[in-house]
Amino acid sequence: MSQQVRFRLLGACAVTVEDRTVENLAAKSRKGVSLMEYLILQQGRPVSAQRLIRELWAGKHNDSPESALKTMVSRLRALLNGISPELGQCIASSQGAYQWTSLPGVRVDVLEMLDALAQARKTDDDGERAACYRQVISLYEGDLFHTGDICNGAMQVSWLHREYIDAVCAYVEILKKAEAYNEICRVCRRAIEIDDLDETLHIELMRAMVSLNRSSDAAAEYRRMARLSRQYLDAEPSEDLQESYRQLAQDGQMLNFNLDRIRNELAAQEDSRHGPFFCDYPAFKEIYNIQMRNLERLGSTMFLGVIMVGDAGEKLSSVARESAMAALTEILRNHLRKGDIVTRFSPAVLAMLLPTVNYATGGMVMERIEHLFYEEYPSRGVAVHYRISPLGGGMI
Repeated sequence: MSQQVRFRLLGACAVTVEDRTVENLAAKSRKGVSLMEYLILQQGRPVSAQRLIRELWAGKHNDSPESALKTMVSRLRALLNGISPELGQCIASSQGAYQWTSLPGVRVDVLEMLDALAQARKTDDDGERAACYRQVISLYEGDLFHTGDICNGAMQVSWLHREYIDAVCAYVEILKKAEAYNEICRVCRRAIEIDDLDETLHIELMRAMVSLNRSSDAAAEYRRMARLSRQYLDAEPSEDLQESYRQLAQDGQMLNFNLDRIRNELAAQEDSRHGPFFCDYPAFKEIYNIQMRNLERLGSTMFLGVIMVGDAGEKLSSVARESAMAALTEILRNHLRKGDIVTRFSPAVLAMLLPTVNYATGGMVMERIEHLFYEEYPSRGVAVHYRISPLGGGMI
C-alpha cells in the first residue's frame, strides 16, 4: 500500500491513515469490527466459515448463516476500502476460510504487542527483553476493544490484559537489577491506571518508593490500596500485601509518622458534611462493635432505633416503597445529628445508632421523624412504624 495505516484496538477502536484518524470504527459496523478483531487475533491463521458463524451467531437462529457471513465480510471490506484504497484486501479468503493479512504499510497495535512478547520469550539478554517489554507497555493503552459480539471475546480481553501485566512485572524484575527505581515507579503507576486492583503492581511500587527514601509515599500507597480493596472487593488487603507492608516496616525502611503528621492527615480528611453518617450494613456492624466497647469502658449510653415503611392494610408496591424510603432517608439526613449512624437494614427498614440519648429524648427523636414523614409524605396507604431500645435493653 502507498499509504501508512495503523489500527488501534487496545483501549479504543480507531484507524489512522497518514495524519487522518477515523474514530469509533465500531459505530459504522459493530459486528464487522468484531469479525476483523477476531481474525487479527488469530495472527495470520485461517479461520473456517463454520467457526466464524459459531462465534458470531452462537445460540441465535439464522436461516442462511453462510450468506450472512459473506455479506458481513463484503461490507467490512467496503468499509476498510472507504478508509484507504485496497485496505479491504487485508481480509483474505480461501477455500471456505478467512484470515487477516497485514498489507505492507499496515500496522496493528495488538499484533505488534504479541510480536514483542514473542521476541522477549526468545532471548535471554536482559537488554533485548527490556526493549521488548518497553514496546509492549507503550502499545498497551487500555484493554482490548470489545463489542460483545464474539463468543469468547471476554476471554480474549482477559488474556491480553494478563499478558500485559505479566510483561510489566517481568520488566520490573529487570529494572530491579539495574536499581532503576524511578523507572519502576513510572511503569507501575501507568499500569495501575489500567488495573487499579492488581496488588503486585502496588507492592512493587511501594518497594521502589522505599528504595528512593520515599517511605511516606509508600505508606500512602498502602492506605490507598487498602481503601480500594474495602470499597470494591469488600475485603481487607490480601495477606501478601499486608506482609509486604509489614516487612518494609520491620526492615526499618519506613518512616515513623509523628503525632503532628497523623493529626494533620486526620484533620484534612475530617468529614465536613452535616447530618448523620450513612453506611452499608457491614460498616454499621463494625461501628456498633466499636461503640459497644466504648460504652463498656466509659459507662455512657447509646440507643438503637429502627423505623419501617409499612402500609395501611395492603402490601406496598416496590415503586411506592422505594419512593417512601427515599423520602424517609432525606428526612433523616436533614434532621438527625452529625454523630448519628444510619443504615438500610432491609428494603423497608432503616436502623440507626443514636449516641448519648435517653428514653425520653430518643422517643422524641423518633416521634419527630414520624411526624415529619406524614407531613412531607402525605400519600394514603403508606405508614411508618418505629421502635427504640437501649443497647442490651428491652424495647419500648
